[in-house]
Amino acid sequence: MSAAFEKDILPTEAGDLQVTFIGHASLLFEFGGKVIYSDPVGASGDFSKLPKADLILAAHEHGDHFDPQLISQLSTAMTKLVLTPLCFAKIGRGIVLKNGESATVDGIRIEAVAAYNILHKRDTGVHFHPKGDGNGYILTFGEKRVYIAGDTENIPEMKGLGAIDVAFLPMNLPYTMSPEMVAAAARMVKPGILYPYHTTDTDTSQLLPLLKDEKGIEVRIRRMP
Repeated sequence: MSAAFEKDILPTEAGDLQVTFIGHASLLFEFGGKVIYSDPVGASGDFSKLPKADLILAAHEHGDHFDPQLISQLSTAMTKLVLTPLCFAKIGRGIVLKNGESATVDGIRIEAVAAYNILHKRDTGVHFHPKGDGNGYILTFGEKRVYIAGDTENIPEMKGLGAIDVAFLPMNLPYTMSPEMVAAAARMVKPGILYPYHTTDTDTSQLLPLLKDEKGIEVRIRRMP
């Protein structure tokens, strides 16, 4: 039930940012009267009592990130959709952003950044997430930059993201990162607050000792079944 979702309040100079941790990769951000979903997927939680969307982000076309039926249910005539070219091909609407592109939607700056595998591949030899197919997103709320990494490994592009206040980094092998890889990513990104997400059955507590000596990075473990 939605009442069981964990929530955090993150203060910004332009008002509070409320984060609701729905499940897997599905997140809800509420800021300045706007409702923003990142990768809402029906299998990740009960959306029935959650608000309609002003803005929906889709990181890539896989079913644990992209659910056209739920997107339709959460949408009104005014809802904006930001997505990748491969997602657009499936749904036929929205604002398409490729890696390196950006847009301002409903007053929120959205930067699409790289998200891909370097090491992990399918049995066919193709990476689970080929370079250029998927996005991570950096959203700016007031002065705070929030990095939602999508399905990625600790890629070198993370070194060039600039100041990141809050980061959501994925942690589930073989599709994304091990706890050790997340720690390496965190050392590149240097977020003030780090939330592991997209964790499946990974023991998130393994991340804590790996980053215990990293000053300035607060690891927050939240329930995202």
